[in-house]
Amino acid sequence: MTRTGKMALRLSGVSKSYGSVRALEQLSFDVVEGSFFVLFGPSAAGKTTALRTIAGLVQPDVGSLEIFGKDVTSAPIAGRGVSMVFQSFALYPHLTVYDNFAYPLREEKVARAEIDQRVNETAAMLKLTPRLQRKPSTLSGGEQQRVALGRSLIRRPKILLLDEPLTNLDAKLRHDMRAELKRLHRQFGMTIVYATPDELEAQSMGEEIAVMRDGAVVQRGTPDEIYENPVDTYVAGKIGSPHMNMVRATLGQEAISLDTPLGRFATPRKVATGSAGEAALVGIRPNDIRIAAAGESSVLTKVHLVEPLGDVTVVSVVASGELLRMVLPEAVALGMQPGDALPISIDSSKFHIFRATDGQTMA
Repeated sequence: MTRTGKMALRLSGVSKSYGSVRALEQLSFDVVEGSFFVLFGPSAAGKTTALRTIAGLVQPDVGSLEIFGKDVTSAPIAGRGVSMVFQSFALYPHLTVYDNFAYPLREEKVARAEIDQRVNETAAMLKLTPRLQRKPSTLSGGEQQRVALGRSLIRRPKILLLDEPLTNLDAKLRHDMRAELKRLHRQFGMTIVYATPDELEAQSMGEEIAVMRDGAVVQRGTPDEIYENPVDTYVAGKIGSPHMNMVRATLGQEAISLDTPLGRFATPRKVATGSAGEAALVGIRPNDIRIAAAGESSVLTKVHLVEPLGDVTVVSVVASGELLRMVLPEAVALGMQPGDALPISIDSSKFHIFRATDGQTMA
């Protein structure tokens, strides 16, 4: 992906340790002004430490941090033009919604009339005007999240940092808040760095995603780029729902075929970095498996598990010791039961091939 525009943020070789625990390991990435950038990875991947470093709450051991071209590695929190929304909301329970909004502006000595104007504008934007005189404890989880978001937005930050802000909300509220955050991003055009362990949030919200592991970025790109071309089995297993199937394989002669427990398949292209007889893993997206038509070359499987999800059904099948997940329309999967025989067709042109020894993609 080609990144154009003014650079809002750049981390270069940032590392941070807490005793023997390495939270960040030579972390490097940059974010273009006005973009919605997602840090995606499991717990303990380093997402929160990265955001706290950008905000100035954490001082890196080594490396540098630039905000709009200015080195702020050792600069104080104030003046960075950065605001952060925490997973826990971190609202002042003894203050009303109005005063929670007004607090950061009062700290900055903003005039009373402007405070009142900005509070009312922010409340209207977040549909919280009727709640301005309420305390946080009387609000729903979604309303509390909007208050936390508004308290950051009211400062008009250059960069908004969001640390797993939807984790404490139920499924419907998470869906609504995802849409709200995307709307606010379009409305204000601000730079957002969003940390999440949730793949759906990362893919649906991020214009660009940085997949993190052990304090470093493993791969970055648009959601489509990461989905279509994962660099290793770690990324392949994190992006896509249901997750990619992995099947044991051996490269055949001239690295143009694959021998698997399911049979022999042609590779999508000659594997230039592999050699005949080398152990591999074949990644197969569930959407690239379907029920075979009559007379079509197929793999005979048995249904292992049926998971209805509304308009689609995830069907897990077993063949030669390999468990495969496939996604079928609800009507097609209707009536399937564990133990049923099911011939399937696999689209080998969509295979992802990884080296078995280290999980890296084989180009």
